[in-house]
Amino acid sequence: MNKQQVKGRYEEAKGKAKDVAGHAVGNEKLEVEGKIQKKAGKAQAGIGDAKAKIKKGS
Repeated sequence: MNKQQVKGRYEEAKGKAKDVAGHAVGNEKLEVEGKIQKKAGKAQAGIGDAKAKIKKGS
């Protein structure tokens, strides 16, 4: 795993935690922040996956 993948997965996990916590306590703002952070983390991890795939193919 490269740094991009690790950071992305970490951000995804933090976003998921915020999303669940926001939903549990009825805090819509926290829930939305979590969903956004989750998607950003997923995108970052995807970039890392692509880099790893390119590097592996070379």
